[in-house]
Amino acid sequence: MTTGTKRNVLGVLVDATDYARATEAVVSAAHERHPLALTALAVHGVMTGVLDPAHNARLNSFDVVTPDGQPVRWALNLLHGAGLTDRVYGPELTLRVLARFADEGLPVYLYGSTEETLSRLIPALERKFPALKIAGVEPSKFRSMEPGEDVEIANRIRASGARLVLVGLGCPRQEVFAYAMRPLLDLPLMAVGAAFDYHAGLLRNPPPWMQRAGLEWFWRLGLEPKRLWRRYVILNPAYLARLAAQKTGLWKAAPPPPATQRPAAFDV
Repeated sequence: MTTGTKRNVLGVLVDATDYARATEAVVSAAHERHPLALTALAVHGVMTGVLDPAHNARLNSFDVVTPDGQPVRWALNLLHGAGLTDRVYGPELTLRVLARFADEGLPVYLYGSTEETLSRLIPALERKFPALKIAGVEPSKFRSMEPGEDVEIANRIRASGARLVLVGLGCPRQEVFAYAMRPLLDLPLMAVGAAFDYHAGLLRNPPPWMQRAGLEWFWRLGLEPKRLWRRYVILNPAYLARLAAQKTGLWKAAPPPPATQRPAAFDV
């Protein structure tokens, strides 16, 4: 199940989609009890795939990959004439999906981040969506899984009655988790990046003009320079260089075939 035609951006297959179609894909999978893996990729997420072929193959197996950052949306328009007028930003998509789940009485499961963040996130979501049913909450262990732990996690999610898992483990851990857990669950998994921190009130969104101009990276760099400087100072120019090479035909950027084998171990 996809929300639109997948397009090649530096070898990573990204859907030329919008908020409405991405939201509908998640809600439909929940109602129909279909497994679905969704992630929203900005430049960092795309480059993580470019620099790691095995991870690229995992990303290319996702049902839905939305253009989270403006530069990814621009790439879809530049390379493929997608005509997208807006990105599909993970934190905003999360709110739109939760609004539908609240309206339709579909329970959700929150997986990842820390107990402190989740303790702030839950009341914030309940204030915003009074009808939202939170079936379960599970912070990250910040370690690799132990033998059989993936099945135990899947059993807890199924027993909760949840029809959606929001995964907030950070890139690329959350994509690996969603990819690995999809075969064990009959529901959608959304890798939501920093959405937990934003909606818990721990991170501030940049002004709308910065978001429209594709300068959110600059805003976040100012908030967390020590943690993020390598991500933006090194990866942003590499992204632009590879994008130019793909556009001019100097680099074919052949997408690897979608991965099919579950990893033997992954972070939980």
